Amino acid sequence: MQTLTPNIELFHAKRRHFTCSTQTSTFIPTKPLSVFPATKKNREHLINLENVLKTSSTSTDNFNVNVSSRQDKTTTLLGGLNLARLWPQMKAAVEEMSPKNLKRLQRLLSKSSEERSPKNKLGSKWRELHGSNNWAGLLDPLDEDLRRELVRYGEFVQASYHAFHSDPEGSPRDVALPDGSYKVTKSLYATSSVRLPKWIDDVAPDLRWMTKQTSWVGYVAVCDDPKEIRRMGRREIVIALRGTATLLEWSENFRPNLVSMPEPKPDPSDPTRPKVECGFNSLYTTGSQHAPSLADSLVAEISRLVELYAGEELSISVTGHSLGAAIALLAADDIADRVPHAPPVSVFSFGGPRVGNREFADRLDSKGVKVLRVVNSQDVVTKVPGIFADNDKNKQGQNRNNGGIREMVERNNPWAYSHVGAELRVDMKMSPYLKPNADVACCHDLEAYLHLVDGFLASNCPFRTNAKRSLRKLLDEQRSNVKVLYTGKSLRLNRGTVLDYGDVLPSPSS
Repeated sequence: MQTLTPNIELFHAKRRHFTCSTQTSTFIPTKPLSVFPATKKNREHLINLENVLKTSSTSTDNFNVNVSSRQDKTTTLLGGLNLARLWPQMKAAVEEMSPKNLKRLQRLLSKSSEERSPKNKLGSKWRELHGSNNWAGLLDPLDEDLRRELVRYGEFVQASYHAFHSDPEGSPRDVALPDGSYKVTKSLYATSSVRLPKWIDDVAPDLRWMTKQTSWVGYVAVCDDPKEIRRMGRREIVIALRGTATLLEWSENFRPNLVSMPEPKPDPSDPTRPKVECGFNSLYTTGSQHAPSLADSLVAEISRLVELYAGEELSISVTGHSLGAAIALLAADDIADRVPHAPPVSVFSFGGPRVGNREFADRLDSKGVKVLRVVNSQDVVTKVPGIFADNDKNKQGQNRNNGGIREMVERNNPWAYSHVGAELRVDMKMSPYLKPNADVACCHDLEAYLHLVDGFLASNCPFRTNAKRSLRKLLDEQRSNVKVLYTGKSLRLNRGTVLDYGDVLPSPSS
């Protein structure tokens, strides 16, 4: 019997033509192996997508019986098709609903998720955050401390909305401030007036009550917590103003012609005089038999506080949304002009329209008033009134120097408006939760603004993953504008059926 002896040398020689790496085939030498990316992470993604697509509890029970066997087959099939490469939208959807993102979303929707960014000691930095250098180097990328300050100012405005809607016909007794370190010192009222033709006044004088209405529009608050004062580096006075809420206020919004501002020695023939929108100016300067004008009451209160805290480091922050953002500019100009020894005045506005002409912007700048406008690219309110776009600062400078026909038209045209100050531009498309084609109301909503600011890192960066602001109010009030991916059954089950706001005020600005 012949014994077969393996040729060891021949075996090793042939073996060298093969590799045992997972990147090559064990059958065809040096040919890459197509390995399906059926990893554990992909399976988890698919499980989460299956959970979102469940339609009823009964179908869920039937599905769970064979889920394990189907997962392996589906995962292998999807891995072989490589849908992440063939269909980028699928890849984005899978990533958005990954276990990590689902956990973060559940945290943002839970009752205890209203956490805030850490309060850093501002010290001497407060002047920079207040616009001493026009926020140079702080907006893009957005400074962490400035982001928190902006969200805080927006919440002061939300408190004014909430207080007004608690008693629209009278004066709110309590204003639930978002920061317990502040106390309200003054309620503010504005009077809307619509002038009727003289013949109507003569025929029906009893209708005059319909043409004038005084409404609560905001408040003045001051920080009185010694610990918070030390942290901020000064005692802060906050003026918060809500947006349009009454019918007569809406009528004031539609008086877009420019009117001259009061000056010591006005020259009506001078086309370069500072001018502001007629309706905004009327709201700010008109009084009634029941209340003085907003201008007089505000200047009197700020003068009192400045005198009361004389010798301390003070700052004045005026904040508002929509109509409140417009009035905030008029208030800041008035305070800087009429309050003796006025401390630094800064305006932080959200979704504000244009207010005046270029000379008005120059007037604010000459008085040292700093303005930071938060603008949503999809918000149409920030683009009106006016017929000339002025967002390009370089073109503005060219227009100033050229002095051509456009310059002459802008100076003499009653619709030649100009924006004021620095701009922080956010975009609805940056949010992973909101639809990029959200409606007009959502684009102007104050809560949507704060959501975008809280997630903004830089103009060339995605929404920050460690955003702190809760999504509950946004989801409850703008459900139709939230991506369907986040309004599915699984999220509703996580949130429950009871709308519980906890200690978070609802945003009534939508």
